[in-house]
Amino acid sequence: MRPLRYSINVTLDGCVDHQAVPADDVLQELHQHHARNQAQADALIFGRVTYEMMESAWRPFAQTGVRPDWMEPWMEPFSLTIDAAKKYVVSNTLERVDWNAERVRGDLGDAIRKLKQEPGNGLLVGGVTLPLALAELGLIDEYEFVVLPRLAGHGPTLFAGLSKPIDLRLVDRLEFKSGIVATRYEARTQAS
Repeated sequence: MRPLRYSINVTLDGCVDHQAVPADDVLQELHQHHARNQAQADALIFGRVTYEMMESAWRPFAQTGVRPDWMEPWMEPFSLTIDAAKKYVVSNTLERVDWNAERVRGDLGDAIRKLKQEPGNGLLVGGVTLPLALAELGLIDEYEFVVLPRLAGHGPTLFAGLSKPIDLRLVDRLEFKSGIVATRYEARTQAS
C-alpha cells in the first residue's frame, strides 16, 4: 500500500497562507524541496481551491515555455515537475478537470483508500481543507511541516476544527541555509 504524505509551508506562528512566504532566498529552497517531493510521488491530490491555484500559476509556463513576469528561472523545474505529475482532484463543484488530472468522486474515504491500495511510491497532498478531512479519516500516513522563519500575524492555520488529537512521531528533520526547517512525522495510528 502506498503512503499518503501531506506537506505544507507554515510560518512560525502557524499561518499557512501561501502569500505569507517571504520573497527572498527562502523561495528558491522551497521550490527545490517541493519539486523533489513531487518527483518522488506517484500522484498529487488536490482540493478544488489548491488545484485551481496551482494550475493557474504553473501550467502556463509548461504550455508555452514563456515565463510570466513573476517567475524566476530557478522556478522552472518546479513548474515542469508539477505540470507532468498525475493529479487527483477532490471536488463536488468542478464539472471537469484536465492538466493530467481526474476527479475523485463518491465517498472521500473510500476513494482515497482505493488510491492508497494501488502499487507505487506514494501520494502527496497539500492545501488546508482537504487535509483536515483526510486527517479526520486517519488517512494521512506522514505529515511534513516546512516551517518558514517568519511571523505572519494572521491565518489561516492548520487543522482548525480537528475533532481529536493525532499523535505523531518525528522521523526526519532537514534544515535549509535560509532558516527553513522541514520536519516529517509519521502518524502513530492510521485507519485502513
